[in-house]
Amino acid sequence: MKHPWILFLGLVALTANAAPPPPHTLFVCVSQSKPFIIGSQVVLRNGLYQVEDRANPVHIGFNHPRIDAVAVDPRDPRRIYIAGNNGVMRSTDAGRTWKIVTSWDMTEGKDINVDPHAPDHVYVALPDGIAVSRDAGETWHRAQAGIKRAYTQSIIVDRTRAGRVLAGTELGIYLSEDGATTWTKVFASTKTVHDVRQSPHDPRVFLAATQAEGLQRSTDGGKTWQELTGVGRAHTLHNVGFDPADPRRLIVAGWNCGVLVSEDDGATWTPRNDGLPNAQVWRVGVDPDFPGRLYASVNQSPVYASDDFGRTWKVQWFTAATVWDFVFVPRS
Repeated sequence: MKHPWILFLGLVALTANAAPPPPHTLFVCVSQSKPFIIGSQVVLRNGLYQVEDRANPVHIGFNHPRIDAVAVDPRDPRRIYIAGNNGVMRSTDAGRTWKIVTSWDMTEGKDINVDPHAPDHVYVALPDGIAVSRDAGETWHRAQAGIKRAYTQSIIVDRTRAGRVLAGTELGIYLSEDGATTWTKVFASTKTVHDVRQSPHDPRVFLAATQAEGLQRSTDGGKTWQELTGVGRAHTLHNVGFDPADPRRLIVAGWNCGVLVSEDDGATWTPRNDGLPNAQVWRVGVDPDFPGRLYASVNQSPVYASDDFGRTWKVQWFTAATVWDFVFVPRS
């Protein structure tokens, strides 16, 4: 047996060498599709993964084939909401247990957002509209008055102005100034708006990824929108992101255009697909804790990571997966 002092010193050395976890927790909503063979036993787990160390995903959501989005209560990181085929599910113990909190007529949730001004208010985007809970998910009611053909793919709460909510729908973008009680159409379209995001640098700036209207930008808090040239309308855009470390860097993911980046605030765009198996990309995420690091969900492929803003890529996690959302939550 080693001398106790040797064991103690070894423990001190291991503690000193252990890297602190990144300041943000990464949540990944995953559907894994391989190696599914009819008649075989499925061993892969789908749903919500948590990646504290950016190396080892830990499954915390129940094993469900389709979880589209996740949101966390800013007051309590143990309170997690996920939106998926079953509707809205809530955990109050950091993902150890889950409860379906919406009823049978509010299913197939596409996006979910917690109001940072009033964290008991939770918004969910649904195939037939928008629903809101004012009591942390206990009860829900419809909140899409004035929205025709209300398929809603994306919903986001303005982090700086209480009561302002934007929704990406099949008929464009709607803005509410009163917590989803009333809505005004601020961008008209005949195709779906897939993703709406607010800049971490300037709260007046929003970007919207669309099915057939290219990449849209608002610089007045979502009231008006203009198309950013250089991305084009030839491909369906699935999501858009900002680099928290550099306000000039923007990123888009789409079908057959892959990953497109701009390093001059949207003036020009460059494909960054070298090293990816194809240019059919479902989702891209920008890591706020590692400048230049991206994650890309490529169709029928593993999740790839890049440490040089898309110039080179390497396999990161899973065998073949579709990621529906990368979400970074500050560690409290």
